[in-house]
Amino acid sequence: MDDKTSRLVNQLKGNPAMLRALMQSQDGQALMQMLTQGDQGAALQRAVQSAAKGRPEEMVKMVNQVMQSPEGADLVERINKAVQK
Repeated sequence: MDDKTSRLVNQLKGNPAMLRALMQSQDGQALMQMLTQGDQGAALQRAVQSAAKGRPEEMVKMVNQVMQSPEGADLVERINKAVQK
């Protein structure tokens, strides 16, 4: 995960209201769709559970996979900009 994405994750961890707003936004919904496609969210659920236990590796891997596509990279960039406002 690059430094910008790492800062985003840390910001969201410390601000539940911001995280809720993001997840209700169009970009947040698009991100959820990208993270859950293919297995109805089973991998995302496992990654979230691991991250909650202090092992964020699966979540990092999922975000990196999303960012491999131009659409995913653009989406993460828009989310970064929205969170910094």
